[in-house]
Amino acid sequence: MIRNLTLTIILAFITVAAVYDAPEYDVPELTGQFEPEEHDDFVRLKSKYTNREAAWLRKDAAAAFEEMADSAALDGIRIYVVSATRNHEYQTDIWTRKWESRGGESVEKALSILEYSSMPGTSRHHWGTDLDINSVEPSYFESGQGTRIYEWMSENAHKFGFFQPYTAQTKGRTGYNEEKWHWSYQPIARKLLKAYNHLVTPDHINGFPGSETNGEIDVIGKYVNGIAEFPGNPFIQP
Repeated sequence: MIRNLTLTIILAFITVAAVYDAPEYDVPELTGQFEPEEHDDFVRLKSKYTNREAAWLRKDAAAAFEEMADSAALDGIRIYVVSATRNHEYQTDIWTRKWESRGGESVEKALSILEYSSMPGTSRHHWGTDLDINSVEPSYFESGQGTRIYEWMSENAHKFGFFQPYTAQTKGRTGYNEEKWHWSYQPIARKLLKAYNHLVTPDHINGFPGSETNGEIDVIGKYVNGIAEFPGNPFIQP
C-alpha cells in the first residue's frame, strides 16, 4: 500500500514537472508563421514611436520601448522604430529579393545575404521582442546624431531590458555583422530563444530559395545563437 502510494506521488511529481517545463511557445510562433495583429500578446506601437504605418511588438516589449524612448527624449535623443515584428511571409519577401539579385553557388549566396538578413524562420524579428531604430545603414551610427543615439543606447538600454544582440565580432561572436540599430527585449527574448533551441530544427527552415543550405551553414547554431550576452558584451554559446 505504501509502495503504491509512493509510486503515485512520484508519478504525479513527474507529471507536474513536465507541465511546468513545457515550452510557452510553439514552432509556428517561433518561426513567424502568424499575424501579429491577430495575436493576443501583441500591440500596435503608438505613432509617435515609429515612422511606419503599423509596427507591432509584444505588449511588454512595446511598453518598455515607449518608456525608453521617453527617457531618451529627456536627454535630447530621439529614438523610433523603423522595423518591428516581421512574420515569415514578410521575411521571405526580403530574402527572395536579395537571393534573386545575387549570383554564385547557393551556399555562397546565402552567406552573403546572411551578413545582415535572416533566413525566414530564423529571424528574431519574428518574436515581437526585437526592433530596429532610426536607420539600418551602418554609416548612420558612425557620426553626428547616429553616434549620440548609439552611445545613449549603449549606456541606458539595459535599464529598460534591451540589449544589442549583434555586437562587433571582435570577441568571437558568430553570425550576422554588427547591427547598431537592432535591439532586443531580453526578458521575453531569452525565453523565446530557449524554446527555439528546444523545438526548432533545420527541417523547419524551409519554403524559400536556398533554404536547403541552412543545415550546412548551421544557421541555428551560428546565427540564431550568435548573439551577445545581455546587457551586451561577452559572447555566449548556449
